[in-house]
Amino acid sequence: MISVVRDTALKITLARGRCRRANTREMLEQRWRSTVDRFHNSLAVHEVASGRTWTFRELAAAADALGNPSDPVLFAQGTGIPFLLTVLQAWRTRTPLCPLEPSQPIPTIPTPAAPIAHLKSTSGSTGAPRWVALTEAQIAADADQIVDTMQLDPHSPNVGVLSLAHSYGYSNLVTPLFLHGIPLILAASALPTAVLAAARLAPRITLPAVPALWSTWHQTDAIPANVHLAISAGAPLPHTLERDILEQRGLKIHNFLGASECGGIAFDRTHSLRPDPTCVGTAMNGVRLSTDADGALRVESAAVAQSYFPTPTSSLRHPSFQSADLVSIDDNGLLRIRGRASDLINVAGRKVAPETIEQALLTHPAIRDCLVLGLPDDDARGESIGVVYDVRSPVSESELRTFLQRVLPAWQLPRRWWLRPDLGVDHRGKRSRAVWRTRLLPPAA
Repeated sequence: MISVVRDTALKITLARGRCRRANTREMLEQRWRSTVDRFHNSLAVHEVASGRTWTFRELAAAADALGNPSDPVLFAQGTGIPFLLTVLQAWRTRTPLCPLEPSQPIPTIPTPAAPIAHLKSTSGSTGAPRWVALTEAQIAADADQIVDTMQLDPHSPNVGVLSLAHSYGYSNLVTPLFLHGIPLILAASALPTAVLAAARLAPRITLPAVPALWSTWHQTDAIPANVHLAISAGAPLPHTLERDILEQRGLKIHNFLGASECGGIAFDRTHSLRPDPTCVGTAMNGVRLSTDADGALRVESAAVAQSYFPTPTSSLRHPSFQSADLVSIDDNGLLRIRGRASDLINVAGRKVAPETIEQALLTHPAIRDCLVLGLPDDDARGESIGVVYDVRSPVSESELRTFLQRVLPAWQLPRRWWLRPDLGVDHRGKRSRAVWRTRLLPPAA
């Protein structure tokens, strides 16, 4: 049976979302002009690396000076003002926009037909790269939901350390600037000294980042004292990191869950520690969450993308996105991530999410980090379970097995163990089970 959140709070947020849909039909260029009219001589962008500042009026004039593009798709690339001006050029000329990372080669893609106005690239980690296609209304709806849910304020500028091309950075930094007048301070880098320097440019700031950056800033005592709103997304926020920063600094890191296909999904609005590491918050304003028969998350909102491009699939059809995240939603609307359907390990017909074993193992005081993998099983039982782990203090494999036997059924115990001090994450705080599986196992004959 499909389970759906039906609490009063969600009904209120859905009503708010419906009220805003009339506004999202207004074209992005018109929304931008309204922002300029409202904030014309106020600070729009401060680029720390160059020392330059732009008011909204000056930013509009610089964008208007750009000619009409000759290419059918505009690729916004870079880290600062040129990226922002390309976005505004695309909006003014109604040219489809595709943000790219600075080092990302310009792809060859078909020109999307109207009403598609924006293409987001996906990682392509499970196959050929593909794109997420969005209309102007869907881009605007995501910005509106983020600003409303997080209560972003023009008096609390965003400090930009995120990639502007990434879905998270674009939705939390670029569109709030253009559509809601939320000023943007572009830090010279994400290094601790650069973040502290950028933060000093305003009495209070909003700082969206990824867990790896929050960890670095915390360890180097570089979290600015004037952070009004601290946001973490892009990877799971470690519960211990959230707790340590809250206890030692009095700063709550608000967990944010989103996806390229649908924008913001859930946000932890509370000012206390999340009840457990799997909890990611409650539905964004204007977003409806439910699960399918297998427990996978379904997201419905005005911000859900139109489709994948150039080949649509049934999992993404506006206004609904069917994800592969296995979740639970309690009576209070709290969303908990249980794992990925694609990561489930099949042990003799019984399935277990690797996160279940990881969370149990992480409660051992000697374990610093771990990653559980499904491995090919020579006994034709489907798969066996392996674990890559790092330690704080010496501990034997037999001791860890005995520890897990107290909290997990025997069939969920890892059969293969690898102690790897190089178990780490990428710049966004993520890592790939597939990559580690390739590292650890010999190539197939």
